[in-house]
Amino acid sequence: MRVIARFLTGAADGRQFPPAGVPEIAFLGRSNVGKSSVLNSLVGEKIARTSSTPGRTRMINFFEIRRPGKPATELIFADLPGYGYAKLSREETAEWPKFIEPYLAGRGPLALCISLVDANVPPQPTDTQMIDWLRHAGRPYVVVATKADRLSGNELRNSLRRLTEAHGAEPAFAYSARSGLGRADLWKAIWSAAARE
Repeated sequence: MRVIARFLTGAADGRQFPPAGVPEIAFLGRSNVGKSSVLNSLVGEKIARTSSTPGRTRMINFFEIRRPGKPATELIFADLPGYGYAKLSREETAEWPKFIEPYLAGRGPLALCISLVDANVPPQPTDTQMIDWLRHAGRPYVVVATKADRLSGNELRNSLRRLTEAHGAEPAFAYSARSGLGRADLWKAIWSAAARE
């Protein structure tokens, strides 16, 4: 699927959020889970900066998304800061809940939260906490296991089973920004959620 993507704004405060309108899709995950790579592979161009240094994203970055031939924005992707990176200062991480939690809890157009977890590491408590929070808040979400191309078929099946069991979530599905595995499935989940909004 081809889409046209454009950076809209970055926000580190609720007052900087764009005006509510079209359905929004939030991308969440621990630092270095591959959020930027997933975003870039979904839209087919480098809209989100990737970095070898975790914790680079310090605000919510909003991107307008539309399909070719559509005159207006159809979706907004919201790229949230990664969580769980120890080397960020306490002051920096203390600021995040002041704009992240209000966005996740109260944002009207938020249609789907994409919870990204790393298929290559054991289930992480911080991911479970985030998924539990989304469930408690009544936010629709999907769990996507990134970097799936690094595992063999059997390893990947075992990893997905462990992630699904640990997070008590709907079955996690595999994604590889490198090979394109899971791209069509994730777009299907996104458009389906947007249609319900």
